[in-house]
Amino acid sequence: MAIDNKDKKVLKSSIEREQNELACSAEREKIKGSKNLNVPHLRFPEFSGEWKETKLEKIAEITKGSGISKDQLSEHGSPCILYGELYTKYKSEIINEVYSRTELDSSLLVKSKANDVIIPCSGETAIDISTARCVPFNNILLGGDLNIIRLKNNDGGFFAYQLNGTRKKDIARVAQGVSVVHLYGENLKHIRVYHPAIEEQKKITRLLSLIDERIATQNKIIEKLQSLIKGLNDHILKNIEGDQVCFADLDEAYGGLSGKSGDDFGCGDPFITYMNVYQNTYISENDYELVQIAPDEKQNSVQYGDALFTLSSETPEEVGMGAVYLGKSQKLYLNSFCFGVHFHGNRVLPQYIAHFISSTSFRKAIYPLAQGSTRFNLQKRIL
Repeated sequence: MAIDNKDKKVLKSSIEREQNELACSAEREKIKGSKNLNVPHLRFPEFSGEWKETKLEKIAEITKGSGISKDQLSEHGSPCILYGELYTKYKSEIINEVYSRTELDSSLLVKSKANDVIIPCSGETAIDISTARCVPFNNILLGGDLNIIRLKNNDGGFFAYQLNGTRKKDIARVAQGVSVVHLYGENLKHIRVYHPAIEEQKKITRLLSLIDERIATQNKIIEKLQSLIKGLNDHILKNIEGDQVCFADLDEAYGGLSGKSGDDFGCGDPFITYMNVYQNTYISENDYELVQIAPDEKQNSVQYGDALFTLSSETPEEVGMGAVYLGKSQKLYLNSFCFGVHFHGNRVLPQYIAHFISSTSFRKAIYPLAQGSTRFNLQKRIL
């Protein structure tokens, strides 16, 4: 669909210009004698023809990073990326800045090649493990629990977006494990992917990355406001006086999903993910993924006002991160690496609890309760 002169005058940002070029076809391109074509419904007008379908192993070499632990990070040294940072630090598909460094001997470690796609080897759930990121830099040290997808003639950004999107469920199916889910390079090789010509890949990546840049700008504003809220919250709670009660006097704790495998995710009933609890203060009824629940299956469900907590993390400081569910419209469930706290009666205001469990004083009380060495866990009843 071409851009007319009127449209050009009203489009001010580069993102809007790119979006306006994106064609919305009423029908797929037709080729005589073909029925099921690999042609997208949305497309830039200058491109045509089918997208190729193939296995990931046909277009990429899949290897693994080498060990770098959190206690080996430093202020100086070579830039590096650890697998856990893909969940916490790098929020968009293309990494624009590397935050960590190590003084380990880099000659003994695995280095990136610009355009590499990295994806964790392990994670909390099968659906969360599909967190692909493109590394557009050479010689970044890549940690040991990272799969490295080194593409031959394709765009890394395009495949990072694809693996995080339409291929997410396919990756969940090949992930293995119960308490901790593992994703092996051998299984990644058989994931089927689609790719157009390299020029089309790059233009799609450019459009999506422009949108991500705008999101990042807005997130910086949000982070400043959140910092202000946290400061006010800590100051108020630090000087508060009154009766103190334990959670156990007010609540009933319950666990998240149990008995689920990778095949159960991607469709069915809504559930709140680990990262949703980890990253937010409030959770609405629109913040969820899907999981299959049988009609007679017994699983705990989340109710309005419930406080939700993460059960495990790489460091004790990140265990027991909490959020409060403020949705009302539907029944939904909770990730297996989380637990919920349901408050009886009307003694607790949900919005107050949301800020209380994110306060510095509450977080400091949680740290000593984390148990473990390489991975730290929290028992739901200790609150």
